[in-house]
Parts: sequence; C-alpha cells; structure tokens
Amino acid sequence: MTNNPLKLSVISPVYGAASVLPELVARIKASAARITGDYEIILVEDSSPDDSWEIIKRLAAADRRIIGLSLSRNFGQQYALNAGLDAATGDWIVTLDCDLQDEPEHIVDLFNEASKGYDIVFASRVERRDGFIKRSGSRLFCRIMRYLTETNLDHSIANFVLYNRKAVAALAVMGDYYKYYPVLNRWIGFRTAKLPVQHAGRKGPVRSSYSLKKRLDLAVTTIVTFSDKPLRLVMRFGISLVAINLVIAFFLTVRHIVYGEKVSGWLSIFLSLWILSGIIIAILGMMGTYMGKMFETVKNRPRYIVKETTAADHRDEK
Repeated sequence: MTNNPLKLSVISPVYGAASVLPELVARIKASAARITGDYEIILVEDSSPDDSWEIIKRLAAADRRIIGLSLSRNFGQQYALNAGLDAATGDWIVTLDCDLQDEPEHIVDLFNEASKGYDIVFASRVERRDGFIKRSGSRLFCRIMRYLTETNLDHSIANFVLYNRKAVAALAVMGDYYKYYPVLNRWIGFRTAKLPVQHAGRKGPVRSSYSLKKRLDLAVTTIVTFSDKPLRLVMRFGISLVAINLVIAFFLTVRHIVYGEKVSGWLSIFLSLWILSGIIIAILGMMGTYMGKMFETVKNRPRYIVKETTAADHRDEK
C-alpha cells in the first residue's frame, strides 16, 4: 500500500450486476490500494431488479470505505453517475461501469497518465468486446452526435474516466438538467489525455440495460439538449426549398411568356402540398421537442432522488 496523501474516489453505477459486485469491489480495492491508502468506493444502485442493494449493504457493512446509494427509481446511468460525482470527496475521481468490461486494474494506469499533468484521462477501449451490431451502432451514434452537437466525441470512450477535483467541480456547476457526460467532459475543457486500455467481455449474466429504444431516446435528448444545430439545418433546408421553388416558378413563367406553354398538372400540385405539409409538421415537431425539454428544465425537479444510503450524512436529492 502506498503512503500517497491524496484521496481517491471510485464511482460505479450498479444495475443488474449482483453476481459480479463482490469481484468488482475486490478488484477496485486492490487497484486503489496501489495508489493511496485513503480511498472510497461509491456504488450507486439505480433501482436494479436483482438483489444488488442487499449485496452493497453487506459490502459497506464490512468496509467503511464502501458507500452505497440507492436511487428511488431507475433514473438512468448518467444520473447515477451524477449522484456518485456529487457524493465523491476525493482529490481524484474515477467512474467506471459495473459489468467489469472496464477492468479496475487500469485505474492505476489512468492515474499514472494523469500524473503527467492532465486533469482528465479517458480510457480508450481497444478491440471492444461487444457484438458487431452494437459496435457499428456505437460508431454511427458517435458520428451523428459529433456532427449535430459539434463535439469531438470518440466511440472508443465511454464512462471509464479519471477526473481531478477541479474538473468534477466544473461539471457540478453545469446547470444542464439532462446529463450526458461524454459531451459534458469535452465541453468543460481542461487538459485531457486518452489512454488505450483492453476491453473485457461481460461477466456472468450481466447484460446491458440499454435497449434500442433507450439508445434512440438518449440520442434525441442529447442532441436537442446540447445543440441547436438541428434547428439551423431545418432553417437552411427551408431557405433552400424556397429558393428552388422560386427558380422553378421563374422558369415556368418564362416558358409561358416566350413559348405560350400552359402550366398544368394537378398531381404535381397535390404531391407538393403533401410534401410541404409533412415538412411543416416535422419542423413543428422538432420545435415542440425543444420546447418540451425546456419545460422539463424550468420545473426544476431534482435530477435524482436517493432513497437509501449507507452514508447517513449524504443529501437525499440533487
């Protein structure tokens, strides 16, 4: 064990991972002990359908450095991370998934990289151990997000990140109701580094809780929360559509005046009306989505609610 005086916090959102929690904690403890003797492990149980909370309570009772937070319902991974970051007291804070695809042994590697003067170090997954469809979907998702949010996202980077206290403090003052840390991490700046790490396969029966619908909902929410580019694209499309129609109208008028051609075609008018109506409805729907997200934000509801905690002094909501 090192005598390093700093404090390390390790945060892991927990969902459907009861079978791997003891191994997860044991491996985190072994890795954290190589950095400092003063560390805490914060396990945020996001209303898991299994007995994860009971296991977390047993682990916390056996070691005071383990802190459990149980959310009142399933708020989602990003808000579970939010709860953990708010509770963390370390000088350096690590976030990682609970399924052991993020191998806790790499925490030491991230810390060694940060010691070169970086404020945030991202773990870049080498040869992702996911299915072809998931890998391809992740790449497509990142490309779309990169374009629409104008943020330098990397599909190889997820939630395995090491922050210093300054970076976490910057994230805490961000007033965004909707959280998506891969974008927020890039937005706040600071000196960052990317460290290649091996990506492990899932352990036992642990499965991802992100269905296709959840991924699509996350994409839409993130895009309309972090960028107005879709509105600007729609505006450009509308201007282009008007310009094209003016050119066509001018062309038909010239042909009528010069050649005496009659302009007819009820079918083209009928189709044009339906196309334009669809465009208008789509634009109104997009604007309504933005307004809906604004409505959710101005209600000022807490981003998460802690139902139970093994740390008595933790605040119940944020």
